[in-house]
Amino acid sequence: MDSVGSKLMLARRAGRLRWAGMDLAAHCINDVLCTGAAPLFLLDYVAANRIDEAQVVELVEGAAEVCRAAGCVLIGGETAELPGIYQESELDFAGTCVGLVERDRVIEGSRCEAGDTIIGFSSSGLHTNGFSLVRSLVGDGDFDSDLLLAPHTLYLDEIRSLQERADVRALAHVTGGGLIGNLSRVLPEGLEARIDWDSWKRPPVFGWLAEQGVEEDELRRVFNVGIGMCAVVPEAPADALVIGELA
Repeated sequence: MDSVGSKLMLARRAGRLRWAGMDLAAHCINDVLCTGAAPLFLLDYVAANRIDEAQVVELVEGAAEVCRAAGCVLIGGETAELPGIYQESELDFAGTCVGLVERDRVIEGSRCEAGDTIIGFSSSGLHTNGFSLVRSLVGDGDFDSDLLLAPHTLYLDEIRSLQERADVRALAHVTGGGLIGNLSRVLPEGLEARIDWDSWKRPPVFGWLAEQGVEEDELRRVFNVGIGMCAVVPEAPADALVIGELA
């Protein structure tokens, strides 16, 4: 269960609500993938000060596009008009994804060992986290929507392909908390992720953030810095992007 968060505010300003719908579905489905489950269905929730049907259509069409790509059914949801809660013109979009995995195939990190390899999967950009900071940098001015609002990447095909070729011991969707924060949640006590931060090329948006004065420590703590999903395996396939190891 998750929401698009304050990225919606910039998406609405830029006329990119369809992308925000894609964000929601991809974010929720990726979370489900981290357990080893196949996504079954998604429910959505739209709330606003005043419901604009055209905006709702854009959001739902974006979510449906990603759901179709993932073989996940968008089965319905709820739309609420709450003028006493939401600011004028603003809206919220949240969703819940349910998946299914056989009990003996659940991926939960307990089999990870020192020396295991960390594989990274590239992000499209900021995905759906860190937008309170981004909005403070943008203010009320114009901004590059292609740079800042690129839709959240769906990792279904990449994870399924990896599972066919390697023993996947843990999966981490890199959202709030960055690479280290999200990997730490899935590792057994006593293990830590050692990341080679120079092992991949970052999307241009992270250079833009640095130009705005965001320090490297904050970039790593708040954003995905170019890696949207991680997998831990004992041995990486030859074509995998290796970004670190466990110690």
